[in-house]
Amino acid sequence: MPQNRKLIYLPEAERDFREIVSFFLKGPGVPYARNVYTTMRDTIRKLRDYPLLGPVHPDPELAALGYRKLVLTEIYVAIYKIEDSMVYVYRIVNGTTDYPKLLK
Repeated sequence: MPQNRKLIYLPEAERDFREIVSFFLKGPGVPYARNVYTTMRDTIRKLRDYPLLGPVHPDPELAALGYRKLVLTEIYVAIYKIEDSMVYVYRIVNGTTDYPKLLK
């Protein structure tokens, strides 16, 4: 059942999102950047109604801190927390990197 929570992008996540889209604008071009943007945005928006969509983060330290991980594309993931009636998106990162150190 949808929960209709408020979705908040923290400044780091907003910056991550802009940098990812900018990277694709400069490389593959506008159509691809638009597709990446739309896919990530729409997937993250699902957290408003389904905050448990992403599993608890597999890193034990991040899991202990309450972080969850949502796969957005083949490469990118959103790291978020649920607090009361809010979903906070902390980072949007390349899932193949050592990104957990950014959150510890």
